[in-house]
Amino acid sequence: MNQNKNRFLPLLLALCVVIGIIIGTFYTNHFSGNRLNIINSGSNRLNNLLHIVDDQYVDSVNIDGLVEKAIPQILSELDPHSVYISAKDVQKANDDLKGSFSGVGIEFTIRKDTVHVQNVIKDGPAEKAGILAGDKIVSIDGKPFVGKTVTNEETMHRLKGPRGTSVKIGITRYGERKTKEFLVTRADITTKSITAVYMLDDSTGYIRIKNFGERTYAEMLAALFQLSALGFQNLVIDLRDNTGGYLQSATQMANEFLPKDRLITYTEGRKSPRTNYKSDGRGSYQNIPLVVLINEGSASASEIFAGAIQDNDRGTIIGRRSFGKGLVQQQIDFSDGSLIRLTIARYYSPSGRCIQKPYTPGDEADYEQDMVSRYQHGEFFSQDSIKHTGPAYHTSIGRTVYGGGGITPDIFIPEDTTNVTSYYKEAVMSGLILQFAYNYTDENRQKMKEMDEMKPLVSYLKRQNLVETFASFAENNGLRRRNLMLMRSHDLLEKFILSRIVYNMLDEEAWNQYLNQDDNTIKAALDVFRSHTAFPQKPQESTQKKAKKVAVNSHPVTSSGHITLPADHSHA
Repeated sequence: MNQNKNRFLPLLLALCVVIGIIIGTFYTNHFSGNRLNIINSGSNRLNNLLHIVDDQYVDSVNIDGLVEKAIPQILSELDPHSVYISAKDVQKANDDLKGSFSGVGIEFTIRKDTVHVQNVIKDGPAEKAGILAGDKIVSIDGKPFVGKTVTNEETMHRLKGPRGTSVKIGITRYGERKTKEFLVTRADITTKSITAVYMLDDSTGYIRIKNFGERTYAEMLAALFQLSALGFQNLVIDLRDNTGGYLQSATQMANEFLPKDRLITYTEGRKSPRTNYKSDGRGSYQNIPLVVLINEGSASASEIFAGAIQDNDRGTIIGRRSFGKGLVQQQIDFSDGSLIRLTIARYYSPSGRCIQKPYTPGDEADYEQDMVSRYQHGEFFSQDSIKHTGPAYHTSIGRTVYGGGGITPDIFIPEDTTNVTSYYKEAVMSGLILQFAYNYTDENRQKMKEMDEMKPLVSYLKRQNLVETFASFAENNGLRRRNLMLMRSHDLLEKFILSRIVYNMLDEEAWNQYLNQDDNTIKAALDVFRSHTAFPQKPQESTQKKAKKVAVNSHPVTSSGHITLPADHSHA
């Protein structure tokens, strides 16, 4: 009897183990969600959360969409410049910095749900096919393309494409009733980061750089060669509203102007050991008098270049305090084509000051309000209103500079609000000036096309009484006429209207030339060259105890005090 019991004992024990496993599994499956926060941590919790939602949530869930929304939120808790870029937006994000894209070669704007060809890129596929500035695109590949479906994103999606592929574009042309169709073969289109190269006077060259892309350094060398042929002896590099780009382009540019073994910038982070970027002494323009223009729209690589010039006492910085973007991002690609740009280090100028302005992790709203706060605090109008939150540092010859965000210029140019009225502000902010300028260009293109230079075109436009014509147009579009304000802001309105028509008819270089004619930041630069003070002096030799202040009579259009080219056009 006892032997029989002993014989069945292993079987009973095995049965008990199996029952225990079944019960344990049951409780794990039904109640583990309450314990994950205890037994897991960090990334494991996120993975398990997604599994639980996918497996047990009351409704079906698009997990990929959930992740797409969650990643930007997670990164926003780190700093203002760690970002996620979805797969569909990657090409658009990279095109400007790469300096090229594959498309038809037009610059377009959208007016009244219709794509208008604003400019045709010279020698591009669209120009070769016969498309002209002023044409309106009404169909793409035989299908109508007008109405609510017309957006910048959709237009670029349809017109851009792999090199060698073709797209059929239907257009209507001013003065012609019949729709024309053009077969355009896409090709690689080069976009320039240097948008203006010309002589300000007999001895001063000017280079306008709108971003730091892959080709910027090569473009700058070509620009300097062009100016050399014109006999330039002084140089202005305009970085106003340049939001930055590649570090390498900025350091290569700085290298052209600095003696050997000068520190250009250095980067350092928790997992990124200090990396120094120094000049190699091979630069061809180490002794030319140099002025760099900046404003609150100058960021990142612009600040690296300006900081290197300032801290090495190589030139004079003129304008207003720069943006203050000094965080280094590393691009990390995901298998689905999306990517993140994760901050891994900080930029420091040669004197050791951190370029990045203060921020509170997770508080994007406060960070984005910084420019408004600067304006309200009076920083755009008085150098004394600049808040230096960081310690004092010293340049190579002992001049005092400050950290805590951005580059403070050596010569401060305040914004002038003289003759700015509420009527003028509304005309600008409403977009009515842009609409009027485009309509006028479209309707008078035939009359103006023979004027292929800025000065004769401007001379013609000034005789057309455009401010009065605009006032009537604006009134018909909801902006009440205010005669006294019109008189007070007349010159401002005329300048903005004419600048847009010049841009529409010619190009960005002509636009810059027109605006720079009476720009006080440019005037200050020319004064520096005339007084032979482009190279900073040692503090004890200087007659100034702090940065110069220049009285201005400029006519600002935006809070930057420099007329910024509005983002009302795109490329395809």
